[in-house]
Amino acid sequence: MIRNPILPGFNPDPSICRMDDEYFIATSTFEWFPGVQIHRSKDLANWDLACRPLDRASQLDMRGNPDSGGIWAPCLSYSDNRFWLVYTDVKRLDGNFKDAHNYLVTSPLIEGPWSDPVHLSSHGFDPSLFHDDDGRKWYLVLQWNHISSSVGGKPRTSAFDGILLQEWSETEGLIGEPEKIFSGSYLGLTEGPHLFKRNGWYYLTVAEGGTGYNHAVTMARSRSIKGPYELHPNTHLITAKDVPDWPLQRAGHGQIVETPDGGVYHTHLCSRPLPGRFSPLGRETAIQKCVWRDDWLFLENGGPLPQIEVPGLSGAVSRPPQRTNRIFVGNELPPEFQWPRTPYPERLFTLTGSELRLIGRESIGSWYEQSLVARRQEHLDYRAETTLSGFEPETYQQAAGLTTYYNRHKFHFLAVSRTEELGRCLMLMSCPGNWPDGNMTFPAEHVAIEDGPVELAVEVKGARQQFFWRQKAGWSAFGPELDASVISDEGGRGEHASFTGAFVGMLAFDTTGRGKTAEFQQFSYAPEGT
Repeated sequence: MIRNPILPGFNPDPSICRMDDEYFIATSTFEWFPGVQIHRSKDLANWDLACRPLDRASQLDMRGNPDSGGIWAPCLSYSDNRFWLVYTDVKRLDGNFKDAHNYLVTSPLIEGPWSDPVHLSSHGFDPSLFHDDDGRKWYLVLQWNHISSSVGGKPRTSAFDGILLQEWSETEGLIGEPEKIFSGSYLGLTEGPHLFKRNGWYYLTVAEGGTGYNHAVTMARSRSIKGPYELHPNTHLITAKDVPDWPLQRAGHGQIVETPDGGVYHTHLCSRPLPGRFSPLGRETAIQKCVWRDDWLFLENGGPLPQIEVPGLSGAVSRPPQRTNRIFVGNELPPEFQWPRTPYPERLFTLTGSELRLIGRESIGSWYEQSLVARRQEHLDYRAETTLSGFEPETYQQAAGLTTYYNRHKFHFLAVSRTEELGRCLMLMSCPGNWPDGNMTFPAEHVAIEDGPVELAVEVKGARQQFFWRQKAGWSAFGPELDASVISDEGGRGEHASFTGAFVGMLAFDTTGRGKTAEFQQFSYAPEGT
């Protein structure tokens, strides 16, 4: 059996494709570099990171992108002996505009080399590329209407101005003018288009209802690629919007894939919220077994509700959660770690061969150069530990330590710093959802510490988190129990405003501009029970 979510912890907007007997899923990373991440599997149950194709400055530079901007909704496909990836880079999120630029990269192998990007259009976001069986290729994208009164979907009118279709070729680029082929269902907020062809029908799946608790996968079909498209008998193929206590919520935005023997599955994003509807894990990727009936697709179990367990391939069983221990030896960052925005990581960190050295740059929450190396929170209950092996701050403007982080308005940070009164000390900085100002609080008294290495830890249990530290003696709690639920999609500003999920990792800043360094020896992440 496959156990959902198949990609836990902030893996939204899943696009799936198959090459021979192997499956590949591309998911968004938003403002976290290096852009998109692609996982691979042979059994649809167990997935391993295959690559992060947007890994250099010529492909992607997100410095200055807002929180929850950056890469949206990559679409991965395989045709003509190549992988094709289209994606959006969102430069503005708030207000009437999105400033969303859409690009195409290709590669003969999933591991690369991936090409430099070709600009496609800036009509809106969530592009996809469909390879028809006659050899023609078609580009789909949402059209964004900035002159509507529907900013953020309130009211549900015309900002989401339908799905555009335009032919594309390698020699000519986009051909002719785009045509609007679908305006959506009654649910509105229509985005995330994908086309699939079977038995002479073109099937259009879209995401609707916004990426919150009204989210849904909506399906329509047509005999012509340009429409008109008739809605699915149930309108929505996958949704939990009408069952608020269902374990997988916010289900929507995915893509169809067929197995070699004619079986069919559909990916989708979802979340596993805490009580009170807070989703620290962000939007995760799940997959559902489907069946064809009368040339319409339905979930195999009947109805639209996404299941936690679905039939897999060849008796596959999902791997149990694993503890991860990383010692920073060698010259490569372990694959689960990412950093914000910049294609020039050498300005943020280096690997010395025995430690990870962070170079203090701008403040926590900077949209330009923030020395934060972190991994996704993948479990509601976990413990993370790190050893800050070398850091001697000269001023309170220099700090380094362990953080649970969402964005500039939502974080908790246990740091080594310095004050005139205490000298080298531990301090706790927190921004518990203060939007738009991002004002911090200091929930604990600073505590003087000795020179030398310091071990830092955090335990998260659902909506609660506690920091710990030790230096020569045993572990001691630091500060009060903190609200972990605010480090979530819905925390602070609220639903529909943040899309990236929680991270935990190592952070350093130096607002003097002198680039004070901090060395970290190890980092471990342990889900409860491992």
